[in-house]
Formats: sequence, structure tokens, C-alpha cells
Amino acid sequence: MAIVVYGAGGIGCYVGGRLAASGSPVTFVGRPRMAAELATHGLRLTDYLGAELRVEPGSVRYETAPAAAAEADLVLVTVKSAATAAAADELAGVLKPGAVVVSFQNGIRNGSTLAERLTEQRVLTGMVPFNVLNSGGGHFHQGTEGALDIQRDAALTPYVEAFEQAGLPLKQHDDILPVQWAKLLLNLNNPINALSDVPLREELSQRAFRRCLAAAQAETLELLAAKGLEPAQILRVPMRRFPTILRLPDFLFRRLAGAMLAIDPLARTSMWEDLQAGRTTEIDYLNGEVVRLASELGRTAPVNARLVELIRAAEVDRRAWSGSDLYRELQA
Repeated sequence: MAIVVYGAGGIGCYVGGRLAASGSPVTFVGRPRMAAELATHGLRLTDYLGAELRVEPGSVRYETAPAAAAEADLVLVTVKSAATAAAADELAGVLKPGAVVVSFQNGIRNGSTLAERLTEQRVLTGMVPFNVLNSGGGHFHQGTEGALDIQRDAALTPYVEAFEQAGLPLKQHDDILPVQWAKLLLNLNNPINALSDVPLREELSQRAFRRCLAAAQAETLELLAAKGLEPAQILRVPMRRFPTILRLPDFLFRRLAGAMLAIDPLARTSMWEDLQAGRTTEIDYLNGEVVRLASELGRTAPVNARLVELIRAAEVDRRAWSGSDLYRELQA
């Protein structure tokens, strides 16, 4: 059972690291910078519940060439959404027929992009509901709760136990699309958190920032209703109740927040990390997906469209927004 994590950054190193720490044979494929970091420090994997696991430097197999995936039985694709097509083309040249390929990526269409190019492999769509912070030095921290969601398929049977042992059980779904949209609704907070330049828990403790997220989610939920798609309930609270709860005064929200989602003080979004590192973000595959949905329906999505514009501007020239300023901007 050879497992390859393809595009091993924050999510890939955390998920693959948990598998490796529990004894599964894992090969990571990614950038030379990460290969050098893990060769020096190994992997340190922590979570909001206090878990701490290590994979020593000599036990981390991190490669930089696609050929390292040639003998893989299971490939977990964790590249950024914009790199999916290129990753699929690279994998198509090396993967053996029948290999199982899982998209553990943000957005809606990555699984389809992989399946179009990997015609001799079994491609499945998955979803990582939790946040992972890359703290540097090989340390990856899971800051929020959640199991791994994935499209139900018999091809997963040989791997279920390995994920269980790693503390990352696979929650299988007959229809993964409503789950993807539920995750995307949560990820609409990514640009808000990135623009706020504060940790997630601090951001969500402020009603002004929550109202920004509520506006983006309400707009999206209206579009999904028009399309006839009901997002899955992936947390304790149904997704359609989120905008109402987010708009509550702070003292009422605090009473409910613990039942919605466990977040520790270290949690940040990957979009914040991308802006910090000067990288292009995944905004086109998150809020941009909402804008595309609106266009398909002959409608507009002004709140999400403005968040796309603000993040594109922040990729060039960053600024920290207050909640009140950002909310006014989105209502303009």
C-alpha cells in the first residue's frame, strides 16, 4: 500500500504526516524548499486537542519529481487549485493504471479536472474541513475540528483502516457536491480573515467581521437555492442558520460559537498564509466560484465579487482592514 501526497504543503504535510506517524508508507512530492525543511526538521504535527506527533527527518521521504508517484496505489492531491490541471498532466505521465487518486483541495471542480486527464485511474473527490497552520520548521498545526470527507467508493476499502489509525477517519458520502459547497460556504471567511490580519478566533469574536461573512454566505445560499442545491450539514449547525447566528451580538454569539466549531488561538486561514508569503491566493476558486454560479444563473454576487477584488488588490499591496471598514466596503 504505497501512498503519495502530491503537492505537499500545509494540508498535504499534515494529512500525510499523520499517516506516516501511524506507520503507513508515505512519499511526499512537492517543492525543493519544503523538501529541505523536512530533511532538517522532520515533521511535528499538533492539533487543537493537544495531540503531538513526530516523524523524524530520516523517516520523511520527500521528493521533488513527479516520477516519485510511479508506484503509488493511493495519491492524495493537495496542490493549490490553480495548479490542478498541471498536476494532473504530470501524474498522467507516471501513474500506473488503477491507482486511486483523491482530490483533497479547496473549491468545487478540482476532482473533475483530475478525472478529465487521469482516465486510467480511479479519481475521487474529497474535502478537508479543518484548518492547518504551517508554523515553519516542519510544524503543522490543525486548528479546527473535522474528519476527512470523501466520495463513497469501494476502492477506498484498503485504506480505511490506515486513516482510522492516523486519527483522520474517512467520512464517506454518496453525493459529495453538497459537502463541497458546505465547505466552500465556510471558506468564504478565508478572504475576510486574510484582510483582517488577525487569527480566526479573534476575527470571529468581532461582530463586524462576522457580518461580512454572513453577507457573503447569505448571498451564496440564495444562489444555491435558485440552483436547487442544499449544502450538507458538516458541523453541528445547519449551514442555512449560519448567517443568522453570525449576525448575533457578541455575547449571544459566544454562547453558541463553542457548539458550532472548535477553534484554537493559533488558527489562521491558508489565504492569510498566501498573502504573507506573497503567493497568489485561491480566491478565484472560493468566492470566485460563487461569482461564476451567479453568472450561470443570470444573476450577480456583489459581496463575493468585491471580496475577490479586494484580495486581488491585497496580492499586490496588503493592508489590514477593520471589521467596520470592511463591512462598509462590502455594502457599498
